[in-house]
Amino acid sequence: MRHVSDQQRRARLAVRHALAPAHRAGTPEAATRAMTVLHATEPATVHLACRARVADLHPADVDRALYQDRILVKQLAMRRTLFVFPRDLLPAVWPSASARVAATERARLAKDVVQSGLASAGGDWVDQARAAVLDALAGAADGRPAADIRRAVPMIDVTLAVTNADPKAATRVLTYLSAAADVVRGVNAGGWHVSRPRWTPMSQWLPDAQSWWTAADGYRELVRRWLYTFGPGTEDDLVWWFGATKGIVRSALAALDAVAVSLDGGGTGWLLPDDLDDVADPGPWAALLPVLDPTVMGWQQRDFYLGGPAAPHRDLLFDRRGNAGTTAWVDGRVVGCWVQDPAGVVEVRLLEDVPAAARRALDAEAARLTEWCAGFRVPSVYRSPAMQGH
Repeated sequence: MRHVSDQQRRARLAVRHALAPAHRAGTPEAATRAMTVLHATEPATVHLACRARVADLHPADVDRALYQDRILVKQLAMRRTLFVFPRDLLPAVWPSASARVAATERARLAKDVVQSGLASAGGDWVDQARAAVLDALAGAADGRPAADIRRAVPMIDVTLAVTNADPKAATRVLTYLSAAADVVRGVNAGGWHVSRPRWTPMSQWLPDAQSWWTAADGYRELVRRWLYTFGPGTEDDLVWWFGATKGIVRSALAALDAVAVSLDGGGTGWLLPDDLDDVADPGPWAALLPVLDPTVMGWQQRDFYLGGPAAPHRDLLFDRRGNAGTTAWVDGRVVGCWVQDPAGVVEVRLLEDVPAAARRALDAEAARLTEWCAGFRVPSVYRSPAMQGH
């Protein structure tokens, strides 16, 4: 069995993730394709993830790709997480990962509707709510904000009697409809760092969208792109990232003729059959990545970039749910995080000693990010212990 070392994995990461200077992407779309998808739970992450991978980028460039050209589209998918997808990948995710989330959301919502005494048949209530929301959106050329939808559809402007989920029925209905690709987060009425979407029917947002693939074909394409971006990855990495079953992952790997390789530490990873050659060392590089950046969140097994088998930085860089804060990278390894002072100046907080040249490279990245933010302090609810100074 072919062996892929941690050093080679870090070289592949630098090249495939467009983080090494010589391999930067040219556009927001290219940066997104390099990562398969971008995390969009926090709106600022999309812009900052692109900024880290595109040499000359302005927030308006990302907004244009999202809301004018619509070559990048926000879609709820894997692990009930909001992502930004390249437009051509949507027909693959809609019947696979998104449909899986939509089915779960619909079932939970129907159950909570019955428990809340809103209807004796929760499924019927959900179907009626779906029809009413889509009817309310049908005449809105530019979509409508959530508050307007609640006023237009009183049946969803209620509170559910639940303790372990969002009690607002309107939020739950829109979450379900977005996973089902009925609606999309359209034009953002706020700045690049906030989420104030005007909900829009997907058929209106993308009137020429391609037909959906089968679920099996969709998963196969998603796994193919993931392997190119993150491979070699383990079966556990894939199951976790997709929020899928081992059966789904194994079927996709078999359909792709994926090749098993051994990893440092004794694990087994997978690569595409036409992607077995070593990647040349890209040379020294440094990067400052945002909260929930797709590189940081790409694998479940993260030792190879967190400091070895003991992963000494894990507890400082991730919260208890596994959400990553900001990270500072040197040559394919996380060495710390970054924060901003009251004036918006970016400061690097190291968790280990680095060579003087690496420190200078990080300082240069901090100055570049400070200039890009132009005094704006990026908000985040995912502040890791390292970001909080612990």
